Amino acid sequence: MNKTTKLPIFDCHFHIINKGYPLEANNGYLPDEFSINDYYERLYGYNLKGGAVVSGSFQGFDQTYLLSALKSLGSGFVGVTQLPATVSDEEILNLNDHGVRAVRFNLNRGGSAGAEDLVSMATRIYDLVGWHVELYLGAESLAYLEDEITALPKVCIDHLGISDSNLEILLNLIRDGLAIKATGFGRVDFNVEETIRKIHKVSPDALMFGTDLPSTRARRVYSDKDYYTVLDILGENEAQKVFSQNAINFYGLEITQA
Repeated sequence: MNKTTKLPIFDCHFHIINKGYPLEANNGYLPDEFSINDYYERLYGYNLKGGAVVSGSFQGFDQTYLLSALKSLGSGFVGVTQLPATVSDEEILNLNDHGVRAVRFNLNRGGSAGAEDLVSMATRIYDLVGWHVELYLGAESLAYLEDEITALPKVCIDHLGISDSNLEILLNLIRDGLAIKATGFGRVDFNVEETIRKIHKVSPDALMFGTDLPSTRARRVYSDKDYYTVLDILGENEAQKVFSQNAINFYGLEITQA
């Protein structure tokens, strides 16, 4: 980072890739290693308070890497996992005890349960442990999922909705409790600055910042400029909510931001 920032960061979206745990090729792709040490080295100079480790398509339903990562990362970090529709209540409760706080549906690349299980799984898991659902959308996903998303008890959308084709519907869906990750700026097909302004205008509590490290398969990897983009658009007071407070509230955590 060009200069040390004192604004606290809760990195709401990053991946840890440890080849000592199961990986499965997704559309022929396998990622490079990205360890916890690599992650900390990349964010040297940031005022990192915690974050959310997210299971990628290439990690499928494996939970061993995630539980190991959460144990090493410690306080302030939570997990976002992928689960099959057949997962037992016992496994969900065990994952919850180890710091997992959300289930992800990767509707863009696969590797997760499918859209046909979205509402039933989301409702079941929310009723059991209070987790929300995180959605990695494909282009035009909202055109056929709008009713299902409205029915979800608590939902978060990855990577600013990923496509301009989703944006207008997404803006209409923003309501109390729906969160949107300001992540993956190198993945989207629209103007990031304009989109952040539009979302923030509708709901200043919706946006949550994340690095998306190590930016697997993105057209452009995460840059420190992404951080400054949010800061420049929103100003320090509103950016602080996006950098940490909105996500801390959404994930139901207690983290000191001083």
